[in-house]
Amino acid sequence: MAGIRFQSIRKVFGKTVAADSVSLEIRDGEFMVLLGPSGCGKTTLLRCLAGLEHVDGGRVFIGDRDVTDRAPRDRRIAMVFQSYAVFPHLTVFDNIAFGLKMQGRPRDEIKRRVEESARLLELTDFLKRYPAQLSGGQRQRVAVARAIVMQAAVLLMDEPLSNLDALLRLQMRAELKRLHQEIKATTIYVTHDQVEALSLGDRIAVMQSGRIVQCDVPMNIYDYPANKFVGGFIGTPPMNFLPGVVHANGDGPTVVVGESHLAPAPAFAHALSAKNGEPILLGIRPENLTLAPNQQANTIRARVRVVEPLGSHKLLTMQVGTEISKVSVAPDQRVAPNEDVWLHFDPEKIRWMDAATGEAISATVE
Repeated sequence: MAGIRFQSIRKVFGKTVAADSVSLEIRDGEFMVLLGPSGCGKTTLLRCLAGLEHVDGGRVFIGDRDVTDRAPRDRRIAMVFQSYAVFPHLTVFDNIAFGLKMQGRPRDEIKRRVEESARLLELTDFLKRYPAQLSGGQRQRVAVARAIVMQAAVLLMDEPLSNLDALLRLQMRAELKRLHQEIKATTIYVTHDQVEALSLGDRIAVMQSGRIVQCDVPMNIYDYPANKFVGGFIGTPPMNFLPGVVHANGDGPTVVVGESHLAPAPAFAHALSAKNGEPILLGIRPENLTLAPNQQANTIRARVRVVEPLGSHKLLTMQVGTEISKVSVAPDQRVAPNEDVWLHFDPEKIRWMDAATGEAISATVE
């Protein structure tokens, strides 16, 4: 078993708290993504697991082993770094075999395991080549093959695709997902790219300022962000936020946004009624806004500022009162800059957040 458990991990560099009492459990065979902006602590947490950083507090477990004070070589891990870190003077075969040779493995075993890893990464035809003869994507696959050939209990990846161009990143994402399905190793993947996180992870742990602010399956994090930070970090473009004020009466609450009154979904009625008169944030994804032909229930007047045709859809930059919002519409939607339109808000897709704290307001479960 190679489940992983971080127990109240704390790591401090000078006056900077890189990991602030982080606790997280990762199941055996799970693909866990640590996602967040630069400096949030995700790479530090990975290095603490690898033994490359000594923790200042807390414990690290791999399976039932407490590895907190063990050397990296005793943790049964393999790591893929942001840089390819391949040896330019060695062939692809020798690059992949390097760790096995350091362990003194028999020649026949090395050959068998290298060929198996090369097959998984589609490198069989390149084993006799040198890194200079490979593309960037092929060199990255060599680095991944060198890690998985060790058959470690845990595979760690620290932004392995960030040096690749957009098309290669797309191809490598698919390859990494296929690879994980085949080898089923417990994998922790660090990235700041939320598209990678959504497409690869069984679960995503979103980090901010050394803490995990939300950990869930990808679509729950996308659809139900725990706070404004998560909603604004996940999504391309990110979630829109508009300020409003709650008005509650005998007919139930409404939220005044600009000059419009929006009716929340019934599941939020009780929670919003308790905030009568208080400021609130409305969060909604660009694809959950539509253009209405005229004023109607749950609509707000907006002005189109920019129209961006993107093939599969058009992205509109809208001015809603004093706020700027993004709206995704069908590619054949007729709309022009400086045009006044009505935006329709689907109540079921609105996420309400406390204006002071940015924390999501939970729906009432009947």
